[in-house]
Amino acid sequence: MKPLVHLQSVDDLDRTAFDDIIDVRSPAEFADDHIPGAISCPVLSNEERAEIGTLYKQVSPFEAKKRGAALVARNIARHLEASFLDRGKGWKPLVYCWRGGQRSGAMVTIFRQIGWNARQLEGGYKAYRQQVVGELGELPRRFDFRVVCGATGSGKSRILQAIGRLGGQIVDLEALACHKGSVLGVLPDQPQPSQKMFESQLLQALRALDPARPVYVEAESRKIGRLQVPDAMIETMRAGQCVGIEAPRAERVAFLLRDYDYFLHDPAWLNSRLAALKDLRGSETVARWQDYANAGRWPELVEELLAGHYDPLYERSQNRNYSGYAEPRTVAAPDLSPAGIAALAATILDR
Repeated sequence: MKPLVHLQSVDDLDRTAFDDIIDVRSPAEFADDHIPGAISCPVLSNEERAEIGTLYKQVSPFEAKKRGAALVARNIARHLEASFLDRGKGWKPLVYCWRGGQRSGAMVTIFRQIGWNARQLEGGYKAYRQQVVGELGELPRRFDFRVVCGATGSGKSRILQAIGRLGGQIVDLEALACHKGSVLGVLPDQPQPSQKMFESQLLQALRALDPARPVYVEAESRKIGRLQVPDAMIETMRAGQCVGIEAPRAERVAFLLRDYDYFLHDPAWLNSRLAALKDLRGSETVARWQDYANAGRWPELVEELLAGHYDPLYERSQNRNYSGYAEPRTVAAPDLSPAGIAALAATILDR
């Protein structure tokens, strides 16, 4: 059997049924993005890869290949002893590197000499990445998106998650992006993934859905934090039917105080985020909000943020970007407690 595997679609990775997918790129490359489910077995560390690159450019390709071969052989031996000695004769791994070249080829050669049916991904991660970009340009357009809309503090993310728990199909973009989608949406100790990793995870989520059933999403901007929602995804969402959540402002204030409780423990961090609003709202207004945070006057701060920043901004954004927002199916939300959110999700699904 030929050792090369040609990837025509991300579906090919499922159909070929490998026992393991092994990523031999450096840890930094793996952290940036990788094939879902792949295990990291770098044949060159970050430092070793940089060393070989420098040798290649400053000395000669021959010297770089000599040194690289020694390092790669040593690291493959280490992975073999640490991770794969318990594999049986019928083990079938797929191995890939950046372009399906020497790094993955070296491991496949050794594995096949042992007797394992190791295969090498032709084109490597680069071929996988091209498939992700291509499929994200087409797959979102197959779905009927139902867009959960509502002013800030309406519990949209929690409602979306409750819909998922009740069996509805959802795509939680904010969960994939590790961000709540506004200037205060940064999550403590949860850095956002790379753009490539976000897109890999989004494609994986979309591929698990049934196009014959509606898919619920939250109304989002084109950017979530520093990450960009792919064009086909945001365009199809914006053409979808909107479900408007109508909650009293007092209930929204109470919900936000629960949902963003981590800000209450670190006013300095909150104030650093509020500083980004000076150009929009003026230094005097932002300074007042920061004083509220320092004094622990949380209900007043949230009330003013909603009235003076979020509500006007959200109304303009939704009217401009979501065609279904002009005539949404509205759902009254007098109670945004966990029980109230579960009831709202059930109502949305029943409709």
